[in-house]
Amino acid sequence: MDYLKAFLVGGVICALSQVLIDRTKLTPARIMSSYVVLGVLLTGIGVYGPLVKFAGAGATVPLLGFGYAMAKGVEKAVMGSGIVGAFTGGLAATAGGIAAAVGFSLLAASLFSGGDRS
Repeated sequence: MDYLKAFLVGGVICALSQVLIDRTKLTPARIMSSYVVLGVLLTGIGVYGPLVKFAGAGATVPLLGFGYAMAKGVEKAVMGSGIVGAFTGGLAATAGGIAAAVGFSLLAASLFSGGDRS
């Protein structure tokens, strides 16, 4: 049942992204940035946490989940070190994902060469 919940919630998030791409003039980069900010906002008002408990990876893997992780990191760091945590918590909480993205990007760039497509 957990897999079904994750699939449905993640699928709805991805379907909404596809609708935004097809029906608006928003670029994928703007949609991605908006999803991260929306994840932070929904976590801040207490809406996204229950969705994460319900759907698990279906809610934490999409970009909304990255915003959720940043907000939770900031919340934890502010509780521990005060206002300085507002500036350091989000980066500390998401450092593993950011490092993996950079590392895999470097690996892909070294394995595959870019070229003129014309």
